[in-house]
Amino acid sequence: MFKGNWKCGSCGAAISELPFQPDPARESQLQCRDCHRAKRDEGGARPERKPMFEGSWTCSRCGGPITQLPFKPNPDRLDALVCRTCFKK
Repeated sequence: MFKGNWKCGSCGAAISELPFQPDPARESQLQCRDCHRAKRDEGGARPERKPMFEGSWTCSRCGGPITQLPFKPNPDRLDALVCRTCFKK
């Protein structure tokens, strides 16, 4: 833990300890635990999920069915699609 005298950029509360060495150029963006937790709980720190595309395709490696993709497949490259299991390998 790093000790210091900083202020929360959101509410102005004193921050005396951080789990990281803050960048002096970004000290105005520091947040106290309460503000950080509130932002996290409202979903501000989580990115939105990408839309899934439904369809009926075949894996080019194992021949298994693919019913969802995290991107819109290019019709010219359907022979390059792989299922989740093959992709992880």
